[in-house]
Amino acid sequence: MTALAVLVCGGLGAVARFAVDGLIEKRISSQYPVGTLVVNLTGTFLLGLLVGLGASHRVQLLVGTATLGSYTTFSTWMLESHRSAQDGDPGLAWRSIAIALVAGLATAALGRAVGRAL
Repeated sequence: MTALAVLVCGGLGAVARFAVDGLIEKRISSQYPVGTLVVNLTGTFLLGLLVGLGASHRVQLLVGTATLGSYTTFSTWMLESHRSAQDGDPGLAWRSIAIALVAGLATAALGRAVGRAL
């Protein structure tokens, strides 16, 4: 039963990532990977919220790992950063890494604070 829940939650997270990234990229044309950034920041906020709400370890593992783990995308973020450097814009690559790290930590903290306040 747990494996089925992971399968369903993981699938939902992956489809949500595909939808959000596609929607953002369709509306915002930019060299910067805005869709990936939005996906990763909303995912870190939601994970922080889950922890701040005091969800059980099992819920955190299932929702955090299966759903949000498949929703967020470290590998795409790194690939897009690497491609920027390869395409001759290492500044964009480093900005992408720095912005996502700092903003990711901030949104995780914000989510946790909101969860605790609720």
